[in-house]
Amino acid sequence: MKTQVNIIAVVDVIGALSVKTLLDGNLCMVDDSAFDSAHQGTADLVTVVKPGQVVSWTALAVDLQTPVEIKNISFAPAEGHNGAAASGPAMSPPGTHGTTNGGASGQAHGQARGQEDAEGDKLDLDVWTGVVPHWMTPGVPYQYRLELQMYEGPNSVMSIDSPALMCQ
Repeated sequence: MKTQVNIIAVVDVIGALSVKTLLDGNLCMVDDSAFDSAHQGTADLVTVVKPGQVVSWTALAVDLQTPVEIKNISFAPAEGHNGAAASGPAMSPPGTHGTTNGGASGQAHGQARGQEDAEGDKLDLDVWTGVVPHWMTPGVPYQYRLELQMYEGPNSVMSIDSPALMCQ
């Protein structure tokens, strides 16, 4: 079993900002799970994971001139789990370090990692990580809200509630 699963959200930023939605082909999500994740390449990705695995989310823009970053990831409370799935705050802002402990908080944390390109400019890549909690019921998809920030302005933050994690 791989110790980490990577989820990539590829965003057509210009398309999303033009029609004010992440739907209609403006968001494509894929993962590298060793299991059979459902709906690869769509906004409805269901990533199959194992308890204790680290899950990392990254956003990439199709148009390299318009930035996109993950603003927030939050999980809804799990039904029948006494409200313990997401009792804490949704996510920590990028730049904080650490991951969830797999307890009852239902959250992940952003990590800002700096790299330098060939011209010496610093690139900030935000990677959001969390640990799959051990209490997740196998075969039950746990949907999450993925909020993306595209450039700036009143319509620059968009979210989608259709992706999910599911324990095998």
